[in-house]
Amino acid sequence: MIFPFLSILHSPVKTEQFSPQTYAKVMGIIFLISIITGVFGEIYVPGSFIVSGDASATAFNLKSSEFLFRLGFASYLIEALCDITLTFLLYVLLRPVNNELALLAAFFRLVSTATFAIAEFFYFSSSAILNNPGFLKAFSVEQQEILIQLFLNLYGAGGIIFMVFIGVASVLFGYLMYKSRYFPRIYGALLLLGGAGFILKNFMYVLAPVYSSDLLMIPMALLVFSLPPWLLSKGINMNKWEEMKLQHSQSTTL
Repeated sequence: MIFPFLSILHSPVKTEQFSPQTYAKVMGIIFLISIITGVFGEIYVPGSFIVSGDASATAFNLKSSEFLFRLGFASYLIEALCDITLTFLLYVLLRPVNNELALLAAFFRLVSTATFAIAEFFYFSSSAILNNPGFLKAFSVEQQEILIQLFLNLYGAGGIIFMVFIGVASVLFGYLMYKSRYFPRIYGALLLLGGAGFILKNFMYVLAPVYSSDLLMIPMALLVFSLPPWLLSKGINMNKWEEMKLQHSQSTTL
């Protein structure tokens, strides 16, 4: 095989170098870091300088809070690294339930991370307009402000696409978590419902914005603030894990 490490995608679940309980604990830590950096970089920082419908005020706030802006982008980079790691951990922990579905969910989650990386490119590029001498000479102040607003709008549009992809991944991972029995079923249900809420909210935002309610985010909010503490304190049910691993190994040898 040209890429030996890819054999994990098709191999039976064997005894891992690290125990599933260790993976679960690490997942709890990474999840917490992702939440903290995500809230700061994606909610607090943009909310501190973006003024809806006012390109001039947005540009002024951006210029006067450039360090905060850059700190927010740095937080996103940390969150992106955490998201990639979480995708791996979710796949490793849930592939005994159904390897193909876990792999599909992992692909959707990685695509969502890549999509948001593109959105963040537009977000970070908006600050370059204010610091690039070429832009300052070639465009008037009003044109610069409009260009900044355009980049931020593209950032927002990219966020919509991201939410749909991660919504699909969450539905799949939530289903697997619910079926696993070594995770509490309530968390699988919340992840599934949260993913469905992401999909519905963003499709409604595109098709009928008036019906795009933040109430659809409640299941995911409940999950992200309750699952990490559970993983850190309880982890997974190892008896159920061993049962599922045995079933998976038997099915792959048939």
